[in-house]
Amino acid sequence: MIAQKGLYYAAAATTAIAGILHLTLVPSTLNFNPNGAILFSVGGIAQIFWALPMIRNWGRVWYSVGIGGTLVLITIWIMTRMPGNPITGRAGMINEMGTAVEVMEWAFVGLCAGIIAYESKRMRLDKKTAADAK
Repeated sequence: MIAQKGLYYAAAATTAIAGILHLTLVPSTLNFNPNGAILFSVGGIAQIFWALPMIRNWGRVWYSVGIGGTLVLITIWIMTRMPGNPITGRAGMINEMGTAVEVMEWAFVGLCAGIIAYESKRMRLDKKTAADAK
């Protein structure tokens, strides 16, 4: 049970850290890229919020939406690193902060996928145990 809770807390921590890192990027991008600053603000706030469903065990639907939203952020980051991309028109730089955010986001996706798999297996076992008890 303690190890199980650890997965939820680790997922919450990874998304919260990614959100905080996104928010720290807002002041430096506000003057030259207001759209990027908005993206960092909205993404950061959403990621910090997403720690709540993880800690409170809101369920697989919430975890799945968190995975989807995080994959969208990852996709945007990957796209904006390519030359001639449709978002910025130029290749963005890869720096330590961006790499740290991506590591946290991929860790969140992996942890959430593990949590969903664990909960699915637990539900199957619970159904089997209930059926065997009849």
